[in-house]
Amino acid sequence: MKKIKVLNLYAGLGGNRKKWENCDVTAVEIDSKIAIIYARNFPNDTVLVGDAHKYLQEHFNEFDFIWSSPPCQSHSKMMKATRHSVAKYPDLTLYEEILLLHHFFKGKYVVENVRPYYKPLIQPTQTNGRHIFWSNFEFMAFDVPQPKGFIQKSNLEAKKMMMEWLGIFYDENIYYGNNHCPTQILRNCVHPDIGNHIFNAQFNK
Repeated sequence: MKKIKVLNLYAGLGGNRKKWENCDVTAVEIDSKIAIIYARNFPNDTVLVGDAHKYLQEHFNEFDFIWSSPPCQSHSKMMKATRHSVAKYPDLTLYEEILLLHHFFKGKYVVENVRPYYKPLIQPTQTNGRHIFWSNFEFMAFDVPQPKGFIQKSNLEAKKMMMEWLGIFYDENIYYGNNHCPTQILRNCVHPDIGNHIFNAQFNK
């Protein structure tokens, strides 16, 4: 069977990608430290350090399947939590990518984000647990129970628990942006079983 060409944007640690098979993956991640861990776990993938949003616009027509997980922090319900004293604009590149893929991309695509604190500006295709998805193919809702204390725990013990949950392991302590929580980049992952469930659904008739 011919391998399908896959673009994995905002690749992070590669949770969504972990169980994909028979594919040739190009991953784009802006954080070089995170990209190093991804490349170590997926040595056969092409890993690029750079702007995923720009790369999508310039290269989308080179792939058969695209998965995009734009940063979720500005959309998350945590943005309205009491600990945040400064309101921020939602990052609307999320919707730019949905519109581009929907109207111009000829292959299959998935855009993933968290359930936002507002009504989504574009109706999602599917909601799975804490995730919402936009796609041009159908798949059944499928969720994986989160470890106890998923959001609150932020110590090294929690990091170990999250790595075991995802099946992704590394020794470094990598922090997302200015967040000094060692579990944040792990919480950003889509669980491998969910990623695989959705990836395989594109082949269903």
